[in-house]
Amino acid sequence: MPTPALSRRRLLSAAAVSAAASPLAAIAREAAAADLNLGIQLYSLRGYKAEEAMKHARDIGFRFVEFYGDMFPVNSDAAAIAAMKKKVADLGLTISAHGVNGFGGDAAANRKVFEFAKAAGIPTISADPAPEAFASLDELVKEFDIRIAIHNHGPKHRYNKVVDVLRAIEGHDPRIGACADLGHYIRSAEKPVEVIRLLKGRLYGIHLKDFQDQQDVTKGVILGKGHLDVPAVMAALVQTGFPKDGALSLEYEENPQNPLDDIRQCYAVAKDAMAKV
Repeated sequence: MPTPALSRRRLLSAAAVSAAASPLAAIAREAAAADLNLGIQLYSLRGYKAEEAMKHARDIGFRFVEFYGDMFPVNSDAAAIAAMKKKVADLGLTISAHGVNGFGGDAAANRKVFEFAKAAGIPTISADPAPEAFASLDELVKEFDIRIAIHNHGPKHRYNKVVDVLRAIEGHDPRIGACADLGHYIRSAEKPVEVIRLLKGRLYGIHLKDFQDQQDVTKGVILGKGHLDVPAVMAALVQTGFPKDGALSLEYEENPQNPLDDIRQCYAVAKDAMAKV
């Protein structure tokens, strides 16, 4: 006959398994996974004009788009911003973010980017801020209630490793966080899942891409064909509470003149991983 202590351990273990397998637990996992809104960084479709790129994104299945400067300039006037917002809405899309934008010590120039984002209804600005930018950024994120997400850009960049981003945001307004480009972190020999966990609570954007090698010069590949464990990434995003309005942007940099089939393959891999969380 088992001892009382052993019996208790077995009961607790059985209860834990039962809870994990319960319908309520399954519903909770599905709800968490549903909070991941897969979008695309439109730089992936830079071989097209903005409206055509957005139509391709919609037809592939995306409902969220992250713009970059050449496709939606931050110096757009009110009429151009209104026109772009209408095009986005007419296609059933939502703008998740804009970037990557540089910020420096010129507070007035920094403010103009925030004014653009506010007018365009953009909740997150992916950014490459210089150290002297943070004084004004602390004030601007409070005033506009728009998040800054620091984007890493691989070896030789000032935000190379995740520790560089963590040091930069330390002591600053919590709306200043990170846009983790998982492909560039692979180039920097970082582990994407670990990066996500380390940035928990300050992670507002993801550039979901994969590279063939963990080295500076390498080739972009279909998601999961290189060093990116896509199901583990999705699981980590759910486990760390990646915000529902965070910019989870697929990005594919190869073959800019004819990327659609490759992007469809990446989209299918990402959606399959999300379904398995």
